[in-house]
Amino acid sequence: MHSIWKTSIRFTVVTALLLGVAYPLVITGMATALFPRQAAGSLVLKDGKVIGSSLLAQSFTSDKYFHPRPSAAGNGYDPTSSGGSNLAQSNKTLVTRIQGDIDKLAAANPGKAVPIDMVTTSGSGLDPDITPDAAFYQVARVAKSRGMSEDGLHELVTRQVTGRQLGILGEPRVNVLELNLELDRAGISR
Repeated sequence: MHSIWKTSIRFTVVTALLLGVAYPLVITGMATALFPRQAAGSLVLKDGKVIGSSLLAQSFTSDKYFHPRPSAAGNGYDPTSSGGSNLAQSNKTLVTRIQGDIDKLAAANPGKAVPIDMVTTSGSGLDPDITPDAAFYQVARVAKSRGMSEDGLHELVTRQVTGRQLGILGEPRVNVLELNLELDRAGISR
């Protein structure tokens, strides 16, 4: 009986050291060596200062910027409180919020169908991307606010569309932070 306990304890200690310490250190080291930008959080710099991450959504409320999906993470776009709202489709609070968002967006863009990702949150609440339809839907508002042609802005959005990974995985998407930074780099503002 005594040797069974010794074996169990040794196995637990060895397993904990291998899988709890050695393996994470090796994987982190490999990630840092092979993919340094991604391992550091895919941070986005502007004038040498970190302004965000291309992996996490952040709030843009000005009309001169493209807006991300709504967020249910904490008080909105809070990476320490990632998660969806967990409200069922039949929940009155969710239905009221979505209908209010649809009404607001439809009033600003009459006659155009509101893309679903402009009114629904992602599972994490921090999705940095929107569909190309959601980006094109916002072109009129951003163009008007920046005093530019919709055609020029449409072209800029088209250049920012990322296709499916390996041609088959995921859906085409537009990273909102990178699109807004491109707008600022182009010096397109009033």
